[in-house]
Amino acid sequence: MPRPPSPAALRVPVRALVERTLVRRLRREVARRPVPRHVGIIMDGNRRWARSLGVTDARFGHRAGADHLDDVLGWCADTGVRAASVYVLSADNLAKRAGDEVAFLLELLRTTIPDRVSRPGGLWALEVSGAPDLLPDDVTRALKDAADATRGRPLRLTLAVGYDPYREIVEAIRCVLDDAADHGLGALAAAELVSADAIDEHIASPRNDIDLVIRTSGEQRLSGFFPWRSANADLEFCDVYWPAFRELDLLRALRTWGRRHGA
Repeated sequence: MPRPPSPAALRVPVRALVERTLVRRLRREVARRPVPRHVGIIMDGNRRWARSLGVTDARFGHRAGADHLDDVLGWCADTGVRAASVYVLSADNLAKRAGDEVAFLLELLRTTIPDRVSRPGGLWALEVSGAPDLLPDDVTRALKDAADATRGRPLRLTLAVGYDPYREIVEAIRCVLDDAADHGLGALAAAELVSADAIDEHIASPRNDIDLVIRTSGEQRLSGFFPWRSANADLEFCDVYWPAFRELDLLRALRTWGRRHGA
């Protein structure tokens, strides 16, 4: 007679079965409620995820995180989310992180992410928000080529790359004042034109307000994530590291948002 499997051997299949059951139930529940049109994602915890597996090389975590974006965008599309804005690399990251780590992140931005986004049959049109002058020319060119290749797709993906929240708002105000100067207005008259609506028109991207911001890894801060567009967003802080973020976690966040905003 064959020996029965040990409790430890049964634990993983049982857990996977329970998770699949929960996902199916959550999909039905989310489908009955309002869904945020625009979701912001702060992908945090790649390095800590790698260390939790006993891997000290941060590149392992960053590679897994870049690969995982594909899965999460697919789940977002399945639920009816129309736009996603994702924090990839801030101007502060470029200045403060170790050189070899930044070099690897830039290589992912030059190769892996553009390749994944621009594959034939994809749904997401790519936009990039940030400061191109902070990036190597080949990275900027690869991202621009991917944006050109995906133009006209039904869903919109904005990547924050070399992004500085202060610079974004300052540049928008400067644009308002430049417009006033082009029309021959003096300083006092130009100042009268600086309004929330006028600034809003010059915020480069994303083009619409974010409804829900999700941050992984358990950190409860926004870290300068699109402050103009996130001003009225709901916030969900998820304890799992980004590469371990599951469809179950996304659906729970969407369910919470739907309960708040449902009729």
